Amino acid sequence: MAGGKETPRQKMIGMMYLVLTALLALNVSKQVLDAFVAIEENTQKSSITHLDRGNSAKSDLSGELADKTNPIEKIKKIKYYLGIIDQIDAETAKRIKEIDDLKLNILKESGEDITKIKDKDKESIVWVPYSKANPLLPTRLNLMAVQAKDQYDVPMHIIVGEEIKNPKGDGLKLWNSYNDFRNTVCKLVGTYKIGTKGYTLNPTNINKFKDNDDLAKQVDKMFAKNKVNINDDGEVIKNIYMELTKPERVDMDEEKGVHWIGKTFDHAPLVGAIASLTALQQEILAARATAVAHIKSRVSTGEYSFNKIVGLAYGPAVANSGDEVELKVMMAAFDTDNQPTVTGPGAITVADGQGIVKVRVSGGAEMPVSGTVSIKNKSGATKTEKWTHTIKIMKPQGTVSLPEMRVLYRGYKNLVEAVASGYDQTTISGAGVSLTKSGIQWIATPGSGTECSISVFGKSSVTNKSVNLGNFKFKIKKMPAAKITWGKFGTGDKATNRDGKILNAGYDESIPLTASFKVEKWILNVGSKSASGVGNKLSNEAMAILRAATPGSMASFSCIYSGTGTGGAPADLNVKL
Repeated sequence: MAGGKETPRQKMIGMMYLVLTALLALNVSKQVLDAFVAIEENTQKSSITHLDRGNSAKSDLSGELADKTNPIEKIKKIKYYLGIIDQIDAETAKRIKEIDDLKLNILKESGEDITKIKDKDKESIVWVPYSKANPLLPTRLNLMAVQAKDQYDVPMHIIVGEEIKNPKGDGLKLWNSYNDFRNTVCKLVGTYKIGTKGYTLNPTNINKFKDNDDLAKQVDKMFAKNKVNINDDGEVIKNIYMELTKPERVDMDEEKGVHWIGKTFDHAPLVGAIASLTALQQEILAARATAVAHIKSRVSTGEYSFNKIVGLAYGPAVANSGDEVELKVMMAAFDTDNQPTVTGPGAITVADGQGIVKVRVSGGAEMPVSGTVSIKNKSGATKTEKWTHTIKIMKPQGTVSLPEMRVLYRGYKNLVEAVASGYDQTTISGAGVSLTKSGIQWIATPGSGTECSISVFGKSSVTNKSVNLGNFKFKIKKMPAAKITWGKFGTGDKATNRDGKILNAGYDESIPLTASFKVEKWILNVGSKSASGVGNKLSNEAMAILRAATPGSMASFSCIYSGTGTGGAPADLNVKL
């Protein structure tokens, strides 16, 4: 634009264009720098808010310590937890001071005047200096008074050094101190003792992760290696750890594996570097506030808000007329603006501080149902508890009985079923008969008499009482006689062939009993010829007699059989040949 062949007029136009471009760039730069100043101002105010939140929780706990009406055990507990909070405050104050010193050193090395201290003065950089009397409050700065807002050499040199992948000096100290604060605070929150039960947590550095889900899984694995009170502390400690965790290595443009310190402070303007350091102080104070509020909640329930109270009554799921039942009545408080989150099977709705779970009952005698219920405290930390409930299952059932057919067979495993309607448990007892439970049935074995009785009892698991619902009499009879067949031919049948060699003993379809019999001995008579044998198979001699018999003659079998309910009963078979 200012080449040798240009005319003086062209050169002048080119110079004016360059000046205009530079002015525009300076204007954009000023807007960006002013934005950093505004961010710093808002972050400082947010830090004070978090500081006040933590101080309020600690003050409430100290106030309970001064309450002389509290029992000695509670006083001991308050002192114990205040001691842990003091340790957290000491760790917090250490980091606040370290970052304050780093910010002031950067300002000083950049040629800024930090000796002039005057609150609300537009010309002063330092409004309220760090004080040992209030060691958790960061130095109050006014970055609008900084002259070299865009200067980046000094912050880069002090915090990063020469290599963004491997920062040294104050930046590396800051990184290590920040991670150490995270681990220490989580350890103090997770390590304590209640009565004889103690919990411990020794955090390790987790600064390499794909995303928040991956980080959460790694934190869970770390918890699993320690003795953490997952139910009461798990969610809070995880939130603190994750909110204070930065990825150690990140990608920056075409540069891979840049250290977080290097990326954050590389060529950052002076006010931008200060704003980033103040943001770290804010995160530290926010973590401290969450930790203090959670520790306070172990002593009092002041962390939860309530604006509505309802009466609740709980009673047994199963009861019958005449039973004495126990109802549990309580007053429940809840926040209409902070409804619980309920998980469980089936459809779930939440209203009036409670979840309504609808499930379809199925299964055997009872059905367990379980889930979780969660609520947030005033600090936003989620408290989750498990819930369980067991439903006693009553199966609808109708019964048709034949009173005249109540018979038990001697020597037979008589299956008996009984139902005590309206009760979740059924039991039976017998007179003149022994009863043995078999699954949901009983096996009745009658004695030597001619009659017995079975009584049915209903039992409620709620009241643990049994009621006699009836006595039922049964006749006792011997087993019906088995019938003998030769192959497929029975008494009175005409044998269409004479090749069958097997004699069988059993019941036909008119007797609905499940029994097993076996022919032990047999004698065959056909006219004047006869043969005999043992077992159920006919001998060759018997087969020869049967085949040689004239048509129309009668074959008679006299058998002895054994089996269910009998030790050796006689039975005859007559077949026409």
